[in-house]
Amino acid sequence: MENPPDQAESKEMMLQPITRRRKGGLLTMPFIIANEGFEKVASYGLLQNMILYLMSDYGLGVVKGQTVLFMWVAATNFMPLVGAFLSDSYLGRFLTIAIASLSSFLGMVLLWLTAMLPQVKPSPCIASAGTNCSSPAATSSQLALLYSAFALISIGSGGIRPCSLAFGADQLDNKENPKNERVLESFFGWYYASSSVAVLIAFTVIVYIQDHLGWRIGFGIPAILMLLASIVFVFASPLYVKRTVTKSLFTGLAQAAVAAYVNRKLMLPGDSDSYGCYHHLKDSELKAPSDKLRFLNKACVIRNRDEDIGSDGMALNPWRLCTTDQVEELKALVKVIPVWSTGIMMSINVSQNSFQLLQANSMDRRLSNDSTFKIPAGSFGMFTIIALISWVVLYDRAILPLASKIRGRPVRINVKIRLGLGLFISFLAMAVSATVEHYRRRTAISQGLANNANATVNISSMWLVPQYVLHGLAEALTGIGQTEFFYTEFPKSMSSIAAALFGLGMAVANILASVILNVVKNSSKKGGVSWIEDNINKGHYDYYYWVLAIMSFVNVIYYVACSWSYGPTVDQVRNDKVNGVREEEQEVVKIN
Repeated sequence: MENPPDQAESKEMMLQPITRRRKGGLLTMPFIIANEGFEKVASYGLLQNMILYLMSDYGLGVVKGQTVLFMWVAATNFMPLVGAFLSDSYLGRFLTIAIASLSSFLGMVLLWLTAMLPQVKPSPCIASAGTNCSSPAATSSQLALLYSAFALISIGSGGIRPCSLAFGADQLDNKENPKNERVLESFFGWYYASSSVAVLIAFTVIVYIQDHLGWRIGFGIPAILMLLASIVFVFASPLYVKRTVTKSLFTGLAQAAVAAYVNRKLMLPGDSDSYGCYHHLKDSELKAPSDKLRFLNKACVIRNRDEDIGSDGMALNPWRLCTTDQVEELKALVKVIPVWSTGIMMSINVSQNSFQLLQANSMDRRLSNDSTFKIPAGSFGMFTIIALISWVVLYDRAILPLASKIRGRPVRINVKIRLGLGLFISFLAMAVSATVEHYRRRTAISQGLANNANATVNISSMWLVPQYVLHGLAEALTGIGQTEFFYTEFPKSMSSIAAALFGLGMAVANILASVILNVVKNSSKKGGVSWIEDNINKGHYDYYYWVLAIMSFVNVIYYVACSWSYGPTVDQVRNDKVNGVREEEQEVVKIN
């Protein structure tokens, strides 16, 4: 017996919301977080020991090898900007992550092949009796294969890292849920926790495998993990909420900059006759732009309403006329650039991990004199991650609650103070690094190891731990602080830019680090020996670290100037208003 039409329709209507609710939700979280986690384990696990692989198997010197790594890391940190643009404007987040996962997998397979196939890298150096060992240099085709692997991995990271967090939030973002904000906050917490765990696994397990089982297995496991990440993510495709693409914020910022330049000869309207002279959206609260950076206001000046604006109220040519909102977004970005630039020096200091690896490799890495277990040289980066996580937990769960209890009201350390403190600690980290390296080198020479870079100096590698801890504290204060600063200072529409700026800073830092390294290498050469040598016992890495320490101290002074010129932050203005209201209330109570 058939159902009447009205019953069939009601059943269909009841089934529709159920079908829609199956999309997204907590069920999709393991697939998204696993994809991001596997990608981090694979990419970070490859990076830690890579300088040793380039020096031993490709015959690259420490300077050239480190320059290659600087460029690789710079590309990896720059590509998320491209990935975010393509995701927002053309491909969507799901397709971007899927293509990026495939790219990362292919790059890791190519890198694994360089370890598996003897033909794709220089022949190993075999010294016969009474002869010097000199392996042939890598050919252009061999280096091209290696660099192609790096490029594919960077492309993959550029698609996965900016999209995974936003794609996960898409699955949980339900405006009708009264607990929506708490759900998103919980997701962000678990996301960053899983990312930290993934990096710790990379610094320990993957590095240990490379040290003890060789490059073939050490490169093969990250490739397998990346394959699993790709399969797991694509397998859950029917479960995902896939939002349609919209106009990218990057495009809007570019349009505002171009329109300001095109209209640079226009005269700005006076305060008395500015009403109706600026283009704005109908529902926008910004009827006119602010007085700061007034030269950008020309981007939204209406010259001829009939020729500039269509019947729908939109600009006919958005590259010649922008809205007031677009102009203010560009102003917000321009205003934070000086403060953003101060974090580049800290990123330069953090990127020196290859030299610290060479130091650790030359020291006694046993936990004690009676122990046979050696900490892998590439695993010392875990102390940075542990220090970072420990500070975040201690600051949130102990320092702030205790300070609030003592003061009798909520206490929060201003973000600009945290940024400055982190930059100062970064300077201390480089000063400690220089001091420890001076002691290590002096000990190596006193033990007759000046010409033997592969010998183990009788000094514990635990001397390196303080500098790693200081780098972790600096990142916790300045790295996290910068991201928070951007999020609070930018309009809500610019949250994606806030997330991308830190990565862009890392990209610029690695390029500048490469320049600094080569300048120091060439300018310090005396008698055929420079501060940066393949044999770290012959070079003067301590002098190189002091150069970075001096630059870091100058950067602290530069930050103080930038912080002063920036003026009060959004939080400071808000707190001043709240405190002002409290003082007025207290006065009213006293009068009554």
